[in-house]
Amino acid sequence: MRRIQLLHILLLFFLFCSGVLSADERAWLLIDTEKLTLEVKQDNKTLAVMENISIGRNGAGFKKRVGDDTTPIGTYKIGWINTKSRFYKFYGFNYPSVSNAKEALDKALLDSHTYDEIIRAHKRGQVPSQYTAIGGMIGIHGLGAGDKKIHELLNWTHGCIALTNRQIDQLSPWLNTGITVKVK
Repeated sequence: MRRIQLLHILLLFFLFCSGVLSADERAWLLIDTEKLTLEVKQDNKTLAVMENISIGRNGAGFKKRVGDDTTPIGTYKIGWINTKSRFYKFYGFNYPSVSNAKEALDKALLDSHTYDEIIRAHKRGQVPSQYTAIGGMIGIHGLGAGDKKIHELLNWTHGCIALTNRQIDQLSPWLNTGITVKVK
């Protein structure tokens, strides 16, 4: 029986290393903007918790415009990764989501052409334009050379989720393009 279990583990390890299985296959992230935590989840099981994260200076909610310093609420996917960011590492969301775009269209914050472009990008599995009236370039990042004390004291971002560089390194093995991120 132990030999079969060992063979099963070795097979899973081989499949993982060969790329057939990936660490993020069922993993996803839950960002709690009230508790200021980020959880790595697999199904309903919590694999890791990052505490003392920072969000936008104006809290979380519906992002109405570029520069409103609000962290958007919703469900996103990691759309791109920049390992040479001034914020150490940057994991960009496919923001605005379809629901963000629909709400913005209904509130006359987006024109129908921009809305249609966002919808087409999502249908193609692409990251929508990051230069919209309701913002872009939203994601998870480190501090870079930023002040850790400020990070510990207040929410300081323009809408992103910030962690310390050490936390980003701990989180990085799970952060691949396509992983789901739920911001609540």
